[in-house]
Amino acid sequence: MIKPREKTPDLQISLVNNTTWKLSDQAPENFTMILFYRGKHCPVCKSQLEELQKKRSKFTDRGVNFIAISSDTQEVAKETYNDWDIADIPLGYGLPIEEARKWGLFISKGIKKEPEHFTEPGIFIITPEQTLYWVSIQSMPFGRPSFNEVLGGIDYILKEGYPARGEA
Repeated sequence: MIKPREKTPDLQISLVNNTTWKLSDQAPENFTMILFYRGKHCPVCKSQLEELQKKRSKFTDRGVNFIAISSDTQEVAKETYNDWDIADIPLGYGLPIEEARKWGLFISKGIKKEPEHFTEPGIFIITPEQTLYWVSIQSMPFGRPSFNEVLGGIDYILKEGYPARGEA
């Protein structure tokens, strides 16, 4: 698992708009937030991403770029983008399970109508130097931090110059 203050792996991912997003190409004022989500099969993910859509300007006003990524196929990710109210969220797809493991994400085997394997949710907040600042990883679809709490934390970090924690 990557610890805070350590360099993250570089990440290159295809987006539903037929472009490629690369972490090392990001130049945010303050942070890049990567939201790993379970996939189209997850109603909690739908709620979370639609909440991010509503709060997107609150993140950009704080100098935070963001992206949402799943291991869904291109076809499923494009359906997600079209079916959910997430028009302004860069949506990545096809995250290899081995790559997800490098990030410390939990991997689940599908049940019912889920994909064979998929990642459980995680939020990674990364500095412009590509070091991990803050991470929240879940092993279940439940108990994710609210975006109001994340925004409040970012406000405190920026106001107080609070350092990344959990590195020891």
